[in-house]
Amino acid sequence: MCYINPRVDFAFKKLFGSEENKDLLISLINSIVSESDRVTDVTLKNPYNIADYKAGKMSILDIKALDQRGQWYNIEMQIGEDLNFDKRAIYYWAKLVTEQISEGEMYKTLAKTISINILDFNFVQSETEFHNLYKIVNVTTGKEDNLHDIFELHYIELRKFKKEYKDIAAPLDRWITFLTKAHSLKDGAIPDVLAADHEIMKAIRAVDRMFNEEERKIYEVRMKALIDIESKIASAEEKGEKRGMERGEKKGEKKGEKKGVEKERIRMVHQAHKAGLKVRAIAEMFLLTENEVEEILRIKPIDNRGNEA
Repeated sequence: MCYINPRVDFAFKKLFGSEENKDLLISLINSIVSESDRVTDVTLKNPYNIADYKAGKMSILDIKALDQRGQWYNIEMQIGEDLNFDKRAIYYWAKLVTEQISEGEMYKTLAKTISINILDFNFVQSETEFHNLYKIVNVTTGKEDNLHDIFELHYIELRKFKKEYKDIAAPLDRWITFLTKAHSLKDGAIPDVLAADHEIMKAIRAVDRMFNEEERKIYEVRMKALIDIESKIASAEEKGEKRGMERGEKKGEKKGEKKGVEKERIRMVHQAHKAGLKVRAIAEMFLLTENEVEEILRIKPIDNRGNEA
């Protein structure tokens, strides 16, 4: 039934960032936030638009939404491992906060901003907890600081979710199960625990038919690019580590690993530029400044044999 992987950010963006599926976004948000923050309606501030994506205006496929009380949400699906994701998450939270006011407005207009980060890799230093929530705490009292209650950051780590179907009970359990298994579910064989949930079933049906031919091609290219980036960076790290071990010294290991990763990043930046992405879009994709991208583009990429790539 479903062959599209909803964890691929392009698919995630269309599924939860489209006007016709706002009820799915509301259900996902409500499965994560506290009862007092439950949402009844949202306004999408950067809805899915294929034209924007093709023009490079949607290189970061997050979802920004405003609820009925004026609270802001930033929801992002990250499938590729990023060791600096914590800094990225705080940066995008802060960016959404600053976008709320223009020059001359009062700071008191700043609303609570909730960042929800769904990760397809292990990141938080916790062996078992798949949902971790961060707030500002008064270290003197050890209590949450109501003076700074506009900050809330969630990490949902899909690979730490180990529940069997028989153990699934909470709405978040069902959404994680959908995200990790939807692409392999078959019509007529949907587990009862999912089939009984209206929003989950709508999401399953939507994923199955939501792409036209052009969008499916973009999805396939995006999925391949994500897999290639992850595979090649892992390979570069492995080669760097191997060289270091052959030298028999930790310094050589780290140097080799760093060199391999840097070479791969240069190649990927050039590849993105050749594909037509603008400097700004490339900077956002690789978490670089525009000046850093321009500097990399002046360097000729070299393959493993020492030839220009």
